Amino acid sequence: MNDTNYVQKFIWISERVLLFLIALATIFATTSEIIRMIDVKIVNLSDLFLLFIYAEVLGMVASFYANNRIPVTLPLIIAMTALTRMIILQSKDVNAINIIYEAAGILILAISAYIMTLKDKISLKKLMLREKLEESEKG
Repeated sequence: MNDTNYVQKFIWISERVLLFLIALATIFATTSEIIRMIDVKIVNLSDLFLLFIYAEVLGMVASFYANNRIPVTLPLIIAMTALTRMIILQSKDVNAINIIYEAAGILILAISAYIMTLKDKISLKKLMLREKLEESEKG
């Protein structure tokens, strides 16, 4: 085995260990947040958004373990949810322009997610066409 293989294996293992730690930390944060909501007997919309973010992070880690890749749209959805939560958490004293900037950020992220979805569909169609061409060349 050469040095490149050792480096690749080290990075591969490190990546999986980090993702496992992220999953554990997310489960811990989720549990802590649920315990806090039970203690104060109040559930706010911002709390639900936070739990949704945690669920999306876990979904992202699970997606990586299942497919060895993270769909680009998942981090975009997490970012949109985080910005939405920020808007909700802000007090009424905040300058309106800040809310407009954050809403514009959400719009940009939504457009990006849509474009990435189109890219995936186009890539899938190209793959299917390539497979059909290969089959027709064989047959």
